[in-house]
Amino acid sequence: MAADILPALAGTFLLTVIVTPLFIKAMKSLQYGQQIRADGPRLHAVKAGTPTMGGLIFIPAAVLTSIIFAGTSPFFYGALLVTLGCMLIGFLDDFGKIARTRSLGLKARSKLAGEVIITVLLVLFLRHFELYSTEMLVPYFNFTIDFGFFHPIFIFLIISASSNSVNLTDGLDGLAAGVSAIGMIAFMFIAQQAGLPEVAIFCAAMTGGCLGFLVFNRYPASLFMGDVGSLALGGAFAAVAVLTMAEMFLLIIGGVFVIEALSVILQVICFRLTGRRILLMSPLHHHFEMKGWSEWRVVTTFWGAALIFAAAGVLSYSR
Repeated sequence: MAADILPALAGTFLLTVIVTPLFIKAMKSLQYGQQIRADGPRLHAVKAGTPTMGGLIFIPAAVLTSIIFAGTSPFFYGALLVTLGCMLIGFLDDFGKIARTRSLGLKARSKLAGEVIITVLLVLFLRHFELYSTEMLVPYFNFTIDFGFFHPIFIFLIISASSNSVNLTDGLDGLAAGVSAIGMIAFMFIAQQAGLPEVAIFCAAMTGGCLGFLVFNRYPASLFMGDVGSLALGGAFAAVAVLTMAEMFLLIIGGVFVIEALSVILQVICFRLTGRRILLMSPLHHHFEMKGWSEWRVVTTFWGAALIFAAAGVLSYSR
């Protein structure tokens, strides 16, 4: 199956590139455009109305290609369950924004409820196929930690944190798509080392989808992925991390996502405790924008950081 990795990547890339222009045209005719946060950078006002929900193209394209090349492996369908579950949450969130023409969609408790359901379904699925393990590999050391009864709670935290972190990172043209493509390549190598070629194919397909989407999402973007794309990508990261027992490696490979999420958390905590902000604006990418960096400079810098984190994660993995 290792020979199917490149075809899966290339196939998803081509399918995304071919179909996306038709999707953009349809979204424009329906006037389904991005709603910009009132408290966001003023420079982003020009992005208002840009077609969104691009995740409806590159995520299904990756799923279709994966089905063709990954066969009927339960490992693959475990990844699919979480990805499509998070995609559904993102779709409902995006649709709520478009229907109400405002920048806020689903309430936080609704998203959390959806993530709990996805976690329960994943655990039941893995138990049914006798694939469930409560162990996690520790980076840089050749041993595992058994979380026993508490492991489902960690799975929920991973799914919730990963999906929301990718969502927070999706604030500049090409940022989340580029960082996700890099992270998926890293997990593709880890899945191969773990002896899970079907999961590696899934990662390759997701990489191809991100790269194909990036053709239209790079600065200046003609299409945004929306929550339907960012939450699905976060779910995909969580799923492959769980299936490869590399949950802790997600903290390294997804270092950019972790930093972006922490920047928001620390900003909120600091403001509530002291009334002051530690950043000019959060997430972190907006801070650099406010300091005068061009959008392209911020994005390429974060891509560079993602490459370093990805390399560190792969090198730290041992079986």
